[in-house]
Amino acid sequence: VYGLYARENIVHPDGKTGILYKAGAQIATLTTDKDGKAFIDDLYLGKYYLKEITPSEGYLLDEKEYDIDCAYEGDLVKTLKKTSTSKEQVIKQPFQVITAADNDKTDADLRYAVALGVGHIVVDSHEELAALDEIAGETGIRQRILLRITPGIDPHTHKKIITGNVDSKFGSAIVTGQAEAIVCAALEKENLILDGLHCHVGSQIFDIGPFADAADIMIDFVAQMRHKHGAALPILNIGGGFGVRYTEDDPEIDYVANIRALGRIMDDKCARYGMEKPTILMEPGRSIVAAAGITLYTVGSVKEIPGFRNYVSVDGGMPDNPRYTLYQSRYTILHAARASECADYECTVAGRCCESGDLLAEGIKLVRPVRGDILAVLVTGAYNHSMASNYNRLPRPPIVMVSGGKDRVAVRRETYDDLLTLDEDM
Repeated sequence: VYGLYARENIVHPDGKTGILYKAGAQIATLTTDKDGKAFIDDLYLGKYYLKEITPSEGYLLDEKEYDIDCAYEGDLVKTLKKTSTSKEQVIKQPFQVITAADNDKTDADLRYAVALGVGHIVVDSHEELAALDEIAGETGIRQRILLRITPGIDPHTHKKIITGNVDSKFGSAIVTGQAEAIVCAALEKENLILDGLHCHVGSQIFDIGPFADAADIMIDFVAQMRHKHGAALPILNIGGGFGVRYTEDDPEIDYVANIRALGRIMDDKCARYGMEKPTILMEPGRSIVAAAGITLYTVGSVKEIPGFRNYVSVDGGMPDNPRYTLYQSRYTILHAARASECADYECTVAGRCCESGDLLAEGIKLVRPVRGDILAVLVTGAYNHSMASNYNRLPRPPIVMVSGGKDRVAVRRETYDDLLTLDEDM
């Protein structure tokens, strides 16, 4: 699907730069049947409005039971606002909303989640555990929780998106004894129900090995906690992080085969312990939506410095996609109107901000563009709009949904009036 949507020339009339999403992206997710055996559900998503994609009505949230992983209170607010799900429906739990990933939830975050009636809150620290126990007690409920545990493995990805090593701001490490300590503390809380564990080793991982290692370590830990402390721990979330192909150099992943292989690994591990297998959850992450998105930029200038390099400047950059600036994420970039032609013009694609590091790519080859041409950056459906900012007071671009030859605006383009909305008169 690379390039198909850009070449449909879907451009919003109020400006040329925008983010396109294709509805109906297919993913595979790991679930378990009544006997605890791993199997595959094929879900057709692309119509929900959370941190990794920002499209449409959210109809499918009400058609299937599955978990929503919310990192912050804002994700919970958006879940309610951008789907037909009411607070009462969440409390009835047609699906479970999980507050996770945030390593520093405020009391306000925890109060909101408890009041909302989310299925589980993933607890990251002793301080958070104590605060949540107090808040749940004040509310008169027993809140279900998972504990964030760090298995201590190297997932062989960029250091800035590793989240499961011992030296991490996330969770409690097994090898230091801190994981066992927080399990014991959670079991003693009167107002909390410890339902299981959560780990996340990192993002953009192409090798099944880190996930297999994490599953192996986590099941060992579950077995130990059951034996030593009587902790049932019926749920084990092994996180996510399967990579996506941003460029032709990235390997292809058979998601279904990998998930099935992980299921077999966990089946065998539990069988060796003679233990009942916990309910296994896995987070598909960017693999749901990344390939569904394309970002379109308008070329402003082409600057050639003899003996050095060529710069192609565009009307966006690090405010709408900070990933290259943060950790040199590579993308496939095409001349949208001439994508099938030979790309032999080597250049650096630069953003418009007053930062030398405001780049989208370096040393790539394009069909030589001129002012007014459109560049298409592929595979931007995840971690783009959600990471966007108003640096240099630039309004964020719109999001346009494309499906069946039709397009519509899902998120309108910001205006300068929008940027001034919160400013008070002096």
